[in-house]
Amino acid sequence: MQTTQVAIVGAGPSGLLLGQLLARSGIANVVIEQRSADYVLGRIRAGVLEHTCTDLLEAAGVSARLHAEGLPHDGVCLSFDDRLHRIDLLGLTGKRVTVYGQTEVTRDLMDARRAAALSTVYQADEVRVHDFLDGSAPRVTWVQDGQAHELRADFIAGCDGFHGVCRASVPAEKIALHEKVYPFGWLGVLSDTPPVHEELIYAHHPRGFALCSQRSHTRSRYYVQCSLDDKVENWSDEAFWNELRLRLPAEVAARLVTGASIEKSIAPLRSFVAEPLRFGRLFLVGDAGHIVPPTGAKGLNLAASDVGYLWQALEGFYAGRRGEIDHYSQRALARIWKAERFSWSMTLLLHRFPENGSFGARMQRAELDYLFSSQAAMTALAENYVGLPM
Repeated sequence: MQTTQVAIVGAGPSGLLLGQLLARSGIANVVIEQRSADYVLGRIRAGVLEHTCTDLLEAAGVSARLHAEGLPHDGVCLSFDDRLHRIDLLGLTGKRVTVYGQTEVTRDLMDARRAAALSTVYQADEVRVHDFLDGSAPRVTWVQDGQAHELRADFIAGCDGFHGVCRASVPAEKIALHEKVYPFGWLGVLSDTPPVHEELIYAHHPRGFALCSQRSHTRSRYYVQCSLDDKVENWSDEAFWNELRLRLPAEVAARLVTGASIEKSIAPLRSFVAEPLRFGRLFLVGDAGHIVPPTGAKGLNLAASDVGYLWQALEGFYAGRRGEIDHYSQRALARIWKAERFSWSMTLLLHRFPENGSFGARMQRAELDYLFSSQAAMTALAENYVGLPM
């Protein structure tokens, strides 16, 4: 039987970032992950980082490649009526965002954990969490290569995602779940082609939403709104590029460089929050506790701010300020709900909702017209996009 101070379930970016920050504060931790390291690295996810996220990566000592290879963006573009409209993030807020893929963040954190010889268990089967509600010695158990293992800890951090075991282990009467499932998904394509624009483009179009994003100067990530019933097999690369062109302003579509997709997938959209985020000695972090539609670029950033709050709380606990862990859930949820509101409002503004009829379409148009005629409205969007303060 092993012992540690903090058992971290999940080796995605939130679990690895928490482990790195705790280790730099002298707090022992072990990470347990059900999947292989290669599987975790193979997940294609977000790539727009708020300044709060980059600050935490700096505190974790893993920002060198981010600063060398990340792409700072001072603005973001929305398109409608065949025109591009720019939000000057830096001018309106004094802050910018950085484009740097979640896969690269995860790789940097894995490399740092390996270099520091911190304990990580991959391909752990039958992971379970025990005795976290009332006990002073919670446990994590798992099976690996047919052998049972047990880890005792002061605390358990549930960083194991929406489908993970940690939230599922909380008794139903102790947790409230809030959810909205949207009636569409995003068909995404990753390609080794130069981005169509130097900044991200969020496109509102009668045919449906589209997003032009990027991972580097030579790798692009594009999305189009699609039906939940759609299948990736229904979309050839040519069909995808043709549909994307139709949803972009003509001047942008003319510059689009196409190529073979290196990844293609359909992701459903949902808003989800679990309350509270603390259950005795168990804390929910990141996607284990909340999901946002990707329209607001908040998923990874919210997970990072959860990590920041929990790191501060645990650091305080081990420094003798034991009451700080009592405020983790309240502090994290206050920021989560504001990000949920922003992501929900961006989703409603930019996507096609046929069930809302002509009135709903005109309301979207009125909102877009107002947005770009009001400095206050543009500032509010910019403040939320670059990230509210922790």
